[in-house]
Amino acid sequence: MGEQLQLSFVNFQKDSYIIVEGKQNADRFFIIREGKVRISKDVEVVAEERGTILGPGDFFGVVSTMSSHSHIETAKAVTDVTLISVHREQYSQLIQNNTPVAMKIIMEFSRRLRYLDEVLSRLTLKETAEINATHLFKVAEYYARQSKYNQAYYAYSQYIIHCPQGSDVFTAREKMMKIAPYAASIAGNSAEKLNRVYPKDTMLFAEGEPGNELFIVQKGSVKITKIVDNNEVLLAVLKAGDILGEMALLESKPRAASAVAYEDCVVLAVNRSNFVRMITAQPQIIARLTTLLAERIWFIYKQLANTLINDPLGRMYDALNIQLEKNRIPVNSNLPYTFDFGPKELASMVGLAPKDANFILRKMLENQKIQIQNDKIHTVSALEIVKQTEFYKKMQKIEAARKEGSALNK
Repeated sequence: MGEQLQLSFVNFQKDSYIIVEGKQNADRFFIIREGKVRISKDVEVVAEERGTILGPGDFFGVVSTMSSHSHIETAKAVTDVTLISVHREQYSQLIQNNTPVAMKIIMEFSRRLRYLDEVLSRLTLKETAEINATHLFKVAEYYARQSKYNQAYYAYSQYIIHCPQGSDVFTAREKMMKIAPYAASIAGNSAEKLNRVYPKDTMLFAEGEPGNELFIVQKGSVKITKIVDNNEVLLAVLKAGDILGEMALLESKPRAASAVAYEDCVVLAVNRSNFVRMITAQPQIIARLTTLLAERIWFIYKQLANTLINDPLGRMYDALNIQLEKNRIPVNSNLPYTFDFGPKELASMVGLAPKDANFILRKMLENQKIQIQNDKIHTVSALEIVKQTEFYKKMQKIEAARKEGSALNK
């Protein structure tokens, strides 16, 4: 690993706790040199794809360390262990000194993120089918029904390109001709162009489309969405410096979600050959990508835990609370905060159909510390969001304990 890195070796005895879930200020991760470590979570929403027992060469604590968030797992020594400790600040140097380790972490993150995304889709969206290029027609049809002609036109065109023998090609061509006058052009964005401009509401890519590029947002913002049960679910809003589309590039799989310009934006496109060159030439971008993947994994674990909250109002408060932690807002303060999305987007985040959403949103707005300002959700106190989230989680635990008790008494 290169001695100039001055990585430290640490030893833990059997049954020692190495990291503890929920503990703040994760600043280092560990690579196992000798021995075995068990990973566990307070709320096991899903079985870990790689299993819970890790051995030499495996790593843990990277998600929390690289995302600078609280630990999402507990690690306990199964045997006596020797670990290599890597501080967050040493990661860029680690990439330059040992590219295979960095690539192992990135590929593991990419696989884990796709796996967790599929699990989240099954839980919240009840989807099980693998998305492929034929899905583009369904995406186009949805947007056409919503009169979102930029997105519809793009998805129809991609369906025709990637499924030239598809059963709906004739229909797609017909509909494209009808909506062409209403669709904004992105014709200047050829595959050879590195810097690309996307007007507001135009698509960078659609779910189901094969992908071989990642994008770095230079200016403006991009929203990541998914069509679920005839609703558009907002997954994220990405801003300058953020990276998107990396999973399709790393794993050569279809896009799992769509990317739409939230406002006029400029992005830098990176294809596979550029990416390989970047690893050695620009380790800071690879460090940024690792941080971004870590952020996404941390966020998706939080979303998975959110699905277990039965009360939809509780899920809404928890979704706002996750956003506060994600954006590093001091939650122990009484400071006001305006979220960068409105009530419709919040409802879609927790998977509520529009007909149910209005009732729950009205209940939320009965709390005078929650308001709508300029179509964005605003709280006069970040601490109020935390308190409400804790209340609903506590009520759920009490209810679960009550049910368990009554089951035992039967």
